[in-house]
Amino acid sequence: MTAVIDEGPGRGESPTSHEDRNHRSARRTPDGLRTAVPEAGGDWNDGLIARRAAAKGTDTEAGTAPNDEVRLPQVEAYVPSSGPLRPRLDALRELVGLSRARLDRATLAEAGRVLDEAAARQRLSSRHTVVAIAGATGSGKSTLFNSLAGAQISDTGLRRPTTSAPIACSWTDGAAGLLDRLAIPGRLRRRPQQNGTDADEALQGLVLVDLPDHDSAATGHRDQVDRVLALVDAVIWVVDPEKYADAALHERYLRPLAGHAEITFVVLNQIDRLPGDAADQVLDDLRRLLDEDGMALGEHGEPGATVMSLSALTGEGVGELRETLGRFVHERTAAARRLSADVDAAAARLRPVYVAEGRPGLGEGAREEFADRLAEAVGAAAAGQAAEREWRRNAGRACRTPWLRLWRWYESTRRPGSLEYPARPAPPEEQLTARQRVEQAVRTVADEAEGGLPGPWAQAVREAAVNGAEGLPEALDELAERTGGADGRGWAVSRFPGGAAGGAQGSAGPGGSTVVATGVAGASGVAHSGRVGGRPPRPRWWPAAVLAQASMTLLQVFGGLWLVGQIVGVLEPGFLTPALVMLAGIIGGPLVEWSCAAAARGPARRYGQEAERQLREAAAACGRARVLDPVAAELVRYREVRERYVTVTEFSTTVR
Repeated sequence: MTAVIDEGPGRGESPTSHEDRNHRSARRTPDGLRTAVPEAGGDWNDGLIARRAAAKGTDTEAGTAPNDEVRLPQVEAYVPSSGPLRPRLDALRELVGLSRARLDRATLAEAGRVLDEAAARQRLSSRHTVVAIAGATGSGKSTLFNSLAGAQISDTGLRRPTTSAPIACSWTDGAAGLLDRLAIPGRLRRRPQQNGTDADEALQGLVLVDLPDHDSAATGHRDQVDRVLALVDAVIWVVDPEKYADAALHERYLRPLAGHAEITFVVLNQIDRLPGDAADQVLDDLRRLLDEDGMALGEHGEPGATVMSLSALTGEGVGELRETLGRFVHERTAAARRLSADVDAAAARLRPVYVAEGRPGLGEGAREEFADRLAEAVGAAAAGQAAEREWRRNAGRACRTPWLRLWRWYESTRRPGSLEYPARPAPPEEQLTARQRVEQAVRTVADEAEGGLPGPWAQAVREAAVNGAEGLPEALDELAERTGGADGRGWAVSRFPGGAAGGAQGSAGPGGSTVVATGVAGASGVAHSGRVGGRPPRPRWWPAAVLAQASMTLLQVFGGLWLVGQIVGVLEPGFLTPALVMLAGIIGGPLVEWSCAAAARGPARRYGQEAERQLREAAAACGRARVLDPVAAELVRYREVRERYVTVTEFSTTVR
């Protein structure tokens, strides 16, 4: 006949002899526990094992095969209770994924550990609640462990430390996976002494773990305590009247785990040593210390830590703790509460890298200011003014008198910027002005965008702006030339450092086309001489103005020839009429030119404004593509992670 045993020492035998016996006749079951065929006369003195042996004997008498093994129940997968835990874990997972490229691995390590542990716990049994008993040296935690189990499972005594490794006691089958996760070997897994009472039934599903002393002189013991405490569903802290205010306990464990109050039990042990009402006074002082640690107390129906007093040696108060544990285990929410508290702790650590004061982002004002600075750097205003002058100049060429046109052509041949006198490069200090203004515009928009962002995301925004600004001055110059020359207009090259307008000098080139030659020092700071062919569009009244000016010229010529003919004697004398005709042509020519100049002011202004607008929009589009869009992408990424962070934190179910 086979049966599952607890591998603990039976009453009246030493642990060494017990392990030797199990070693000779033990084999493992699928859940990780050992099975053994007891030797003749073996002492079964363990309640659950004895009952199984009796039940197995009854089955054998009824005809059951004597070699059949005990079939263990199937382990239920962990199914979290209805609540926000699942979306919080999903949001935390997305948060970590979106942040890997912006945050270092050490910052995300705790959140990654929480996700890994949550996934591991959710794959295991939901019928079991793993509760650890922790305490300082001599606090009596092993005695309390034995008292709850109803058997001498964990060694007790005056030797310190007594417990050197975690020992587990499971009230039901199917907890092997949970104990494997805690790395508790099979030789340290026990079963309680059960008598079939209501108290025993209430603890079905409990897995109790006795930990080494958290203040042990052995470093390995403290490491085991820290490791197991990070994995269990709940913890019972056992304190005694002498060490309940120990700074090591409060500063290293209770204060950092204040957010885990709902899964925390704080038990004042050894009250049998306190006279009169001293136990109540010590318990009140313990509550005060816990409140100072930030741990909420579960009093008056409020969720929080359970605080009570008892004596594990005399049994006083142990029954109340057993009942409380029974209700706690029966709810089957400890694992979900623990995971939720872990998520809260991870979110609290990540708060500085996701939450900062202010409202980050790029407002419309910042975008317009950035466009203004780029337009100023690329010389959009100067280009508009040059385009307006060129429009008016072309109008003047078409409408001015031939004599004035001839004189101005003669003057233009001797001015810098003409075909004979190329434009001079801009001075070095002027060459740097436009580039510096572009850099200043980028710095300003980066400062505006990163305002209110946490450190890592502010750095990412600044890097995006700086990287996008590389080559921006040269791109602005190229774009300005392409935009201005696409339709044959000559105003795109009329850009001077800092947007200072210079007089665009024009002359009639071959074939009657207008050639603009101006000194160019654009946003890149590189000065050059540009020539762009083409004429601005002409209004409909220009042919009539040209015809009128031609008529005035003809009148002058006709009147002059008439007078010459009279002087020579070819024509009859009569100076008044030809003089009046010639005077009409002389006065009419400038009058037509002045009228055309007045009529050209409005169209020229609109033409210059359109030229400025196009160059401004081209510069703004270039800056938006290279700087604003990458910065906006970083801000969108931050808003996404901020939304995930809000999802992680806003559904907190633990007491903070």
